[in-house]
Amino acid sequence: MTNAKEHVRKPEWLKVKLNTNDSYKKLKKMMREKKLNTVCEEAKCPNIHECWSERKTATFMILGDTCTRACRFCAVKTGLPNELDWGEPERVAESTEMMGLKHVVVTAVARDDLNDGGAAVFAETVRAIHRRLPSCTVEVLPSDMKGDYESLHTLMDAEPDIFNHNIETVRRLTKRVRARATYDRSLELLARVKEIAPNIPTKSSIMVGLGETKEELIEAMDDLRAHNVDILTLGQYLQPTKKHLDVVRYYHPDEFAELKEIALSKGFKHCEAGPMVRSSYHADEQVSETSAQRRIKYLKGVEADGRTVDNLQ
Repeated sequence: MTNAKEHVRKPEWLKVKLNTNDSYKKLKKMMREKKLNTVCEEAKCPNIHECWSERKTATFMILGDTCTRACRFCAVKTGLPNELDWGEPERVAESTEMMGLKHVVVTAVARDDLNDGGAAVFAETVRAIHRRLPSCTVEVLPSDMKGDYESLHTLMDAEPDIFNHNIETVRRLTKRVRARATYDRSLELLARVKEIAPNIPTKSSIMVGLGETKEELIEAMDDLRAHNVDILTLGQYLQPTKKHLDVVRYYHPDEFAELKEIALSKGFKHCEAGPMVRSSYHADEQVSETSAQRRIKYLKGVEADGRTVDNLQ
């Protein structure tokens, strides 16, 4: 265990050097030209090059760049958002096609100013991606939509391949860490998805290092499994700025390995756990068999038509 207040420097396993190579610069230029936001960039994710270049996955952030909430762990700016941009879904889809992605995560700022929390734009983004690139699987990561389950139906009607909603932390710390969100409402949202679409995998993520105990983490795992959540990601919380919550302690990679074993023993179908793991890390490995078969069927159809599949795989 490492106490963040005693040791200013981060542990060795958290030192990652970002490689801003030509490929990265080209992709970043395209994102700016399309007027798109990605969590990969906004959060300065250390996995960006592996995901964009090697794994052909990316996480787009829709509904603008201004959040109506002010969670104490998040660096996304807070304020009054702009009007909806209905051209955004098609631009996300076009970028997905240009990048040749095989899996896309679509997340968004919280839009409590909208009656549907942005569900309609989410749904159109999923459909636009599937129209342009049927082989690509799509994961959605929305806010809790203030518990509006009609809006949830709007989103699920677009048939995303994975539904992801993060509880972020344990029950005791939720009020301190998350703005306006509640622990139980997040759990209920995940459970409702299973009622609407039983075959779509549900997923959630927890940050560690905020002062939770091991027992509380295990309780949170049990709560997620009790609400039929299939996939769990566990990663180290890192303080974005001095204005955000302090890191209480850093978890060693061995602790993450132990937490992963516990999660799998609880019945999660997939668990990613590690200091640099983020919610969408290795997301392409987590699609259901149904979605994977849809992708394979499409690729075989392309091959049968005599078109190349090299850029689609």
